[in-house]
Amino acid sequence: MAHLPDIKSLTQAQLADHFKAWDQPNYRVSQLLDWLYARRATSFEEMSNLPKTLRAQLAEHFALRTLTLVIRQGAADETCKFLWRLGDGALIESVVIPANPALYGETSDRRTLCVSTQVGCAYGCRFCASGLEGWRRNLTTDEIVEQCLAAERWYETDATQSERAPGAGAVESSPGRGPEKDRWINNLVIMGMGEPLANYANLLQALRILNAPWGGGIGARKITISTSGLAPQIRQLAAEPHQFRLAISLHGATDVVRNQIMPINRKYPLRELISACEEYVSRQERMITFEYLLLAGVNDGLDQVMPLVDLARRVRARINLIAYNPVVGLPYERPTEAVQNAFLQAVEKQGIAATLRREKGGDIDAACGQLRLKAERQGANSVGNPLGNP
Repeated sequence: MAHLPDIKSLTQAQLADHFKAWDQPNYRVSQLLDWLYARRATSFEEMSNLPKTLRAQLAEHFALRTLTLVIRQGAADETCKFLWRLGDGALIESVVIPANPALYGETSDRRTLCVSTQVGCAYGCRFCASGLEGWRRNLTTDEIVEQCLAAERWYETDATQSERAPGAGAVESSPGRGPEKDRWINNLVIMGMGEPLANYANLLQALRILNAPWGGGIGARKITISTSGLAPQIRQLAAEPHQFRLAISLHGATDVVRNQIMPINRKYPLRELISACEEYVSRQERMITFEYLLLAGVNDGLDQVMPLVDLARRVRARINLIAYNPVVGLPYERPTEAVQNAFLQAVEKQGIAATLRREKGGDIDAACGQLRLKAERQGANSVGNPLGNP
């Protein structure tokens, strides 16, 4: 049988066209979407209020693929990293990040899912584990969407088990069974494995689905897309009708520093990158965030503060300073807390909105791509592998 498209890659309008061609009433589309995104169904057969003939027709034309959990690591600060296996055996990561008022200006107690968009990465940032084994392929739309649904399925199963345990406390509202506030995942940052804007079409389709009221129901302003600096795609994003947030993985305020740690800067140097950011801010009328990973002895000196401040002023950006999570095999280290605080204070002294994000998941393989890298090198094959903490 030919490779079937996954049904989670289609929008409501696209599904409605199929149902119309099949002479199915339109309300069946709403029933199907409820099963997919509210109940997070894993098979057509369980969609009990759809006629058997329709379920058979759906199975004939579409797949309904899910991710297989290989490893889950839980940190003391409640950061939770998932290693998923895709249908072709490739491994990707997603991370649930607990509430933190320093994240992207948010002050609410929300759970944020960090989503991957590629298997590996081709952009070779020197400090990152994601690209150490190279780039394999883009994720499909459904694989991006499924990361959110799979994390919520895990939570619902885990919460149900906890509820049944003696002495367990109350369980939160079941995710996905109502408005956005009832979802376990209610913020997305597209900052996992891969360069998101290099997989532009699949990513935008996935985000439309996760944003739509009939889909994930996650507000556009609660979805942040990160890029290492693909200027043409930033301009393309500026023209989109959805008001997704934009974060620039800057990590260097001069071409000298960025050239040293981010090869993409040689293709799109700061002059071109900042020009694209100015266009985005002008057309979207939204602030952007500069992500600035503090690397000891590389970009954490106070001489880097004014170049960073000048760039932030040009595009009215806020600055999110991040303490580096070291990666085994890479030479970079996290600066001391004193150095981190001094850098933050120097930026704030210039009147720029800035936050310092303390490390999350420091007691697990928190750096992006690190758990996948370890699993592939040691041959992790199932849930419960000793690499993890399921």
